[in-house]
Amino acid sequence: MALPGLAISTDRGQLTGQGLEGFYRAGRRVLSRCQIRVAGREPLAVQARATAADRARFVATARVSQGGGPDPDVVVERTRHADGTEHIRLHSAATRPLRLPVEVALGTDLADLGAIASGRAGPELPASVHDSGLRWSCAVGGASVTADPPPADALASAGLLRWEFDLPPGGTAGLELRVRLDGAGPLRAVGHAATSPLASARATGDHPAVQPLLHTSIEDLQSLLLRDPAHPTDTHLAAGAPWRCGLAPADALMAARMALPLGTRLAAGTLRTLARTQLRGQTTGSGMIPGPRRDAGAHLPPGCTGTEATLLFPVLLAEAFRWGLSQQETEELLPTAERCLGWLRAAVGERPYLCDPQPGGPARCETQAYAHRAAVLGADLLDAFDRPGGPGLRQWARELRTAFREDFWIEDRGGGRPAAARGPGGRLVPHLGATTAHLLDTGLLGGGEQAPGLLDRVQTEQLARLLGSPAMDSGWGLRGLGAKEAGYNPFGHRSGAVRVHETAVAVAGLAAAGYEREAGSLLRGLLAAAGTSFGHRLPEMFAGEQRTDGSAPLPHPAACRPAATAAASGVLLLSVLAGIRPDVPAGTVTLRPVHSAPLGEIGLTGLRLAGAPFSVRVSRLGLAMVEEAAEGLQLRA
Repeated sequence: MALPGLAISTDRGQLTGQGLEGFYRAGRRVLSRCQIRVAGREPLAVQARATAADRARFVATARVSQGGGPDPDVVVERTRHADGTEHIRLHSAATRPLRLPVEVALGTDLADLGAIASGRAGPELPASVHDSGLRWSCAVGGASVTADPPPADALASAGLLRWEFDLPPGGTAGLELRVRLDGAGPLRAVGHAATSPLASARATGDHPAVQPLLHTSIEDLQSLLLRDPAHPTDTHLAAGAPWRCGLAPADALMAARMALPLGTRLAAGTLRTLARTQLRGQTTGSGMIPGPRRDAGAHLPPGCTGTEATLLFPVLLAEAFRWGLSQQETEELLPTAERCLGWLRAAVGERPYLCDPQPGGPARCETQAYAHRAAVLGADLLDAFDRPGGPGLRQWARELRTAFREDFWIEDRGGGRPAAARGPGGRLVPHLGATTAHLLDTGLLGGGEQAPGLLDRVQTEQLARLLGSPAMDSGWGLRGLGAKEAGYNPFGHRSGAVRVHETAVAVAGLAAAGYEREAGSLLRGLLAAAGTSFGHRLPEMFAGEQRTDGSAPLPHPAACRPAATAAASGVLLLSVLAGIRPDVPAGTVTLRPVHSAPLGEIGLTGLRLAGAPFSVRVSRLGLAMVEEAAEGLQLRA
């Protein structure tokens, strides 16, 4: 994929029109069927692999000579690009000249992705001969396929293009197909432009997954980049493919935050894009960044991602400022952040907690963590720019900490646990899930200091023990719901599946709090999953089955892959090992590496800090050393 382009097929390489197969442009299937036959037969698929985020290579063989034994004498290689281009190359291994008849069967329904996913795609459209290929049209538009060289024959009624190639022994012939949506120009993916907002960082190290994980994560982030059509200099990330190829505010902010080691330009573009969506005026939601509702599992009603996005906005702005976002850009976005913080104070009112916006809505554990972090980092940001409001936010955050430690903690014989939520009348929802990891994600303040969290020291230690327990740590990552909890389902979106970004949040939070054993176990498990089942392209989630000898993680059929938060998690997971804590306005960077070095030695080069390349190496002894940095940036003890 390279949005807005996307191509989906099985590993056979043929597009059959079944399921989701096809070429897509901006959510519409431009071509659903593209099947090759050589000498009247379908070639036998032997290999399929993604050579980059935006292209895949399929190799098949055919046996066309009579009496030549079992060995194939023609190799068919197809290179498919997300921009709608397919290169087909035929190579002869025969000892005599071959005349090869080749035909390509094409078809499309021009259905949108939502209709296809719900089984309402409709029949294929009739084709007409057009230029050097075929064309289809319907009420929503049209599409065409052109071929180079032009076919010797084109049959619109059958949707067929035909060629005959003469190949000498060892000879090669090729053709190119170009799929186009009417009215759409050539696809220019944002991530492939010279102005991509993401640095091309590289990783080296003892662990074999380090290099491919970072490389694939950055490629996937590049492939998910979109432009704001009205403001094309501003880029943001789509949530994921194939289901969520548009802007999801909370996911976009979350991924941009985790990707800050690759520079602040993605954060700036995302913040500017979402600032334009903020609700204004004298309404109850004034200051909020809208977002859809999201399933929360069996024990809680759906949650509001708009609340999440509104609380993430000032956090991302504050941390981007620490990573080197310019003072001018930060000041331009500060009024939006102030309105987000104003919405928070208005929504809380006289209560200690931020509840779901619907009447009788619960106060969720993770929402209090988001709100507390927004208040603390927001106050820090306001103070940095001599804006009012900081002391009031800090006072509310202190009151929230005091109340939360008392009201949200459930004592039990195992040492206690945080409640998942607090309902009307103070009823606690006791189920242990991955959302509690957000209590450890406290945020970055000036001077390289971690912000205080909602839990006290004893509670933090107990939560670390729980997250590292077999009930939560599946061996492949952090389960969304503990395996011993009522309603646990290893495939449940929020009730047992491993959600990659929450595992990354847990690793980062545990490492920052000093619980390196638990952090290392989750980190190694997730890297093992990436290499075992997913070719280092982590999905947004996968089944939370327990890891055993010889087992492999099970893919989730509804997961996006690639997904913005999962791809950005690869960046966060590796940068956490170096413990990079910048304060560019103060001209300093602090390193707090994971001293146990769970992956051995690791080097990260080509990161961006203060707008300049930044490279760091962590030894097998857990000692960090800066190898490249912006001029004037000082290492803080």
